[in-house]
Amino acid sequence: MPNQFSLLKTRRFLPIFITQFLGALNDNTFKQALVILFTFHAAEIMHIQPTILNNLAAGLFILPYFLFSSTAGQIADKFEKSKLTQYIKIFEICIMLLATIGFFTHNFWLLMFALFLMGTHSTFFGPIKYSILPQLLAKKELVGGNGMFETGTSLAILAGMILGGAIMANAGGNFAWISGTLLAIAVIGYLFSHEIPAQSVGHAQLKINWNVFVTTKETLVYASKLGDVFYTIIGISWFWYYGATFLTQIPEFTRVVLHGSESVVTFLLTIFSIGIALGSLLCERFTGHTASLKLVPVGAVGLAVFSAILYLSTQNLVHVTHHQNIVEVVHQSQYWPALFSLFGIGVFGGFYIVPLYAHLQSDAPECFRARVIAANSIMNALFMVISSLVSVAILSGLHRTIPELFLITAILSTLVSLIVIRHLRNNGQEDSTKNLE
Repeated sequence: MPNQFSLLKTRRFLPIFITQFLGALNDNTFKQALVILFTFHAAEIMHIQPTILNNLAAGLFILPYFLFSSTAGQIADKFEKSKLTQYIKIFEICIMLLATIGFFTHNFWLLMFALFLMGTHSTFFGPIKYSILPQLLAKKELVGGNGMFETGTSLAILAGMILGGAIMANAGGNFAWISGTLLAIAVIGYLFSHEIPAQSVGHAQLKINWNVFVTTKETLVYASKLGDVFYTIIGISWFWYYGATFLTQIPEFTRVVLHGSESVVTFLLTIFSIGIALGSLLCERFTGHTASLKLVPVGAVGLAVFSAILYLSTQNLVHVTHHQNIVEVVHQSQYWPALFSLFGIGVFGGFYIVPLYAHLQSDAPECFRARVIAANSIMNALFMVISSLVSVAILSGLHRTIPELFLITAILSTLVSLIVIRHLRNNGQEDSTKNLE
């Protein structure tokens, strides 16, 4: 039986895979470029602390998920998805042109607005890319296709962070390099979007309600009535909570706990991303080419166990007085359990998230599939905001350490996963229940 890599040889999958990969790459290249710019330049000019600017930027990127996800879901259900993707990629090119103006005029608020628009771009593309997969792929290919998607996204995020940081660090104030890169990625993504095969429309008679507040409520209420599909959304959103908690804290964890330099931060993110990529790719092999949920409990256990190991591995570290580079960290065996734990979290995260996405796509009603994906996007964004608030409360309010935050997250992960898995067992359709058992 062909494996998931054979999908890259087909027109059914390759164009949408590359289009979504380049979109994630551009998102993260642009965001990382702004982080560097705000941290080292904009803060001095605007007289605002870099942490405030960077948190504001993160908030602006996620805000469109709350505002426009329900509308994006309606549009994706009503219109043909390959054509919508082309329009969205044209929008991305326009955003990058706007960002170019912002870079060259040193208009940092214009760059903030461009970042908000990139968040909007991602908001509208999300329901399309996840709802078109069940149309492009056979049901037995969904786990493999989602595994490739998650692998591509993880590597695109990592590559974007490295690329954006490297360009800004070496450009010497010449914004032509970052502008040209962002525009080139957007244009290539647009060209590949033309190769995505046209698909049937999910609900052509749908009348779009442009009141985002009403439709957001309606979308969430409808999703909540879908039984196991809704608990699948909760499970996916919890992964976003979990991931946001760890990824947000890795820079400070590196500096304070591991006493590492900036290069160590990139090293840890690389370990984490490779772990997710490997776990995502292994899902198809372990599930036997079916949209099975049997790996979800395994992933949940792994996430909790490796989080606990990460906490324990930091309890008796020998203190050093300087920021160490990658070679210094790797050469000290006291850090190996922490590095292995981050890799394990990534692998089991892949086991956890890929089957849930495949199950969501295969079980959501076809005429409402994109709006179910939109409900998932809203919940993902909500859980990430909650993650930020809980982390602030634990670290600043309760004055706990970052390793203690990781341990608390492991405990919460166990509780949430038990609830999700129990409801998926009890409320899932017959084939889903069978796969879990």
